[in-house]
Amino acid sequence: MVVDDKPLAVDILAAYIAKLPWLDLVYSSGNPLEALDYLRAHPADLIFLDIQMPELNGLQFIRVSGGKIPVILTTAYADYALDGYAYDVVDYLLKPIPFDRFCQAAEKARLRIEGSPGLGFLPLSSPCLFVKTEHKIQRVALDDILFIEAKQNYISLETVAGKIMSLQGITSIEEKLPRQGFLRVHKSFIVALDKIDTIERSRIFIKETAIPIGDSYREALFRALKP
Repeated sequence: MVVDDKPLAVDILAAYIAKLPWLDLVYSSGNPLEALDYLRAHPADLIFLDIQMPELNGLQFIRVSGGKIPVILTTAYADYALDGYAYDVVDYLLKPIPFDRFCQAAEKARLRIEGSPGLGFLPLSSPCLFVKTEHKIQRVALDDILFIEAKQNYISLETVAGKIMSLQGITSIEEKLPRQGFLRVHKSFIVALDKIDTIERSRIFIKETAIPIGDSYREALFRALKP
């Protein structure tokens, strides 16, 4: 599938796809909502997905669709690369896309679909986030996160290996986390549900840390924990 609101971009990708005998374009659209509707009734193995689109951008498309289909992001803006890899995309193509670079990304997708991780991307068995710290970009395995706390203009990710500080807002990191497994329980806290040890009164305990439960988040928390 190709989903891009620019007709010329769709035409270029369609021409590239036609040159590779093991790729077959089954659907293309400039409307991400129509593409979601198509996905509900038709199978697809791979999506070439633009990021900057009206109504629903590419990262939102991945979240709404469930993120189960391998995605190659295509965009004219390099600033989105870090966010894209946080969603475990196969590759990130910067427009204008040279054919050799397209072939490289398509080969990565082929290896993933055939069950071989290959090189250059993270296997689906290792979901993670990439966060920018003071001097580097750091990979953080989702399974290692205990909770996340907002502190003024930065956040603290508490992990099994220690604390990681990142200069971003808690809402920004919340949008990158999978909805299943993580939950905002306070204006300043996100917790990993499977890391909760106990809940007493209005506090969650994860190891030795007591995390407050905000009144407006209480119902969603207990709904998420209900068997």
